[in-house]
Parts: sequence; structure tokens; C-alpha cells
Amino acid sequence: MNLNYKETIRYLGYGKQEPDAAIRALIEGCWLELDASLSPKCTWDVYRLQHKEENRLCFAGMEVTSKSLNKNLAGCGFILLFAATLGPRVDLLIGKYTRLQMSRAVVLQAAAAAAIEDYCNGINTKLKSVMAEKGLYLRPRFSPGYGDFDLAHQRQLITVLDTPKKIGLTLTDSLIMAPAKSVTAVIGLSEYDTRCHLSGCEACGKTDCEFRRFS
Repeated sequence: MNLNYKETIRYLGYGKQEPDAAIRALIEGCWLELDASLSPKCTWDVYRLQHKEENRLCFAGMEVTSKSLNKNLAGCGFILLFAATLGPRVDLLIGKYTRLQMSRAVVLQAAAAAAIEDYCNGINTKLKSVMAEKGLYLRPRFSPGYGDFDLAHQRQLITVLDTPKKIGLTLTDSLIMAPAKSVTAVIGLSEYDTRCHLSGCEACGKTDCEFRRFS
């Protein structure tokens, strides 16, 4: 994986402002440490999706009531459940610098957030090719906690995908993922191409899209 500098400084809150030389050097140094700690893994599976009345969705033995998710999955007959993690050593690295050097810990947090998104986007690009061969097209990732898709469904996704065994991803009683730099999501599969961005609605300027997960 390569350092996503642009996304890292965005997570650091710089916006369009360019960091000074000292911060740029800190980012580069943090990435070298982070890169040595990465052990990314992912797992996924496909299930049939049923749309019920009143924004109820049924898939993989789950029933979800969510207006925003139902909107995003309109026209989808299948759903892909997805989970990914950067691995436990990233948490250990960030924890180390949280105790020793908070400025470095903050930059590592930002770089790791950019890294997990890049990793997920890369896997989703491969999945796009795999599913296209089956005549199916991907919608953007939609994670528990987006819109009115209740965060509590995180536990069901982790159980269905058996992430503790497959990729070492677990969930605390307070619904915090461990390792922290991890993602769970559902991805709609449709028989027609909406040309949605794999990286999500934030990356797309089409604000009037009928599948957008937020206004």
C-alpha cells in the first residue's frame, strides 16, 4: 500500500491548506512505521435481498428497517456483506504513541484512516470486476451507523461473516470494532449499472442521485 497523502491531510483537518515542511516530514515518517505494521485482511459473501414494506430489508437471516439503506439498495436483488481490517499491530502502534508522543499518534490515526479506505476501495474494485462477469453492478459501501442504518446491526454482520475466525475482527459490548481500523459494510448488487463511485457518496458530486445515502 502507498501513502494517500491527500486523504491523510484531509483527516488531519487541513482542508485545502498545505502543511508546512515539518508536518510533511512527520507524515512521511509516520507512514513508514504504519506501513511496517499493516496486515490487511478482508472477507465477503453474497446473499439474496428481499425488499419488504415500510423500508424493511431481509438478507442473510437479518431484518433491517432503514429508509436510507432501502433507498440506496433500490433495484438490487442481491447484497454483498463485506468486512476488512488493517490488523492488530496498527492499534498497538497508535497506542504506543498515544502514551509517548501524541502529535505522532494523531498523524498515525489519520494515515491509518486513509489506509483502510484505500484498502477497501482496492478490494471493491476487484469485486466490481468479479460481479460484472455475473451481470451484477456494485453500489457504494453502506456501513452501520450511516443514516438510519442502526449501528447495532454491526454485530449481526460480524456474526454472519464470522470475522473473528476469518480476519480477526471482533466487536466490544459497546459496538467498537477491534482492531479499530476496520470496516464492515453492505454493498448492493444490481442488474443495471448506476455508475456509482465505489468510494461512496462523499466522492460523488451528483447530489440528485436517487441512491444517495445522504442529502
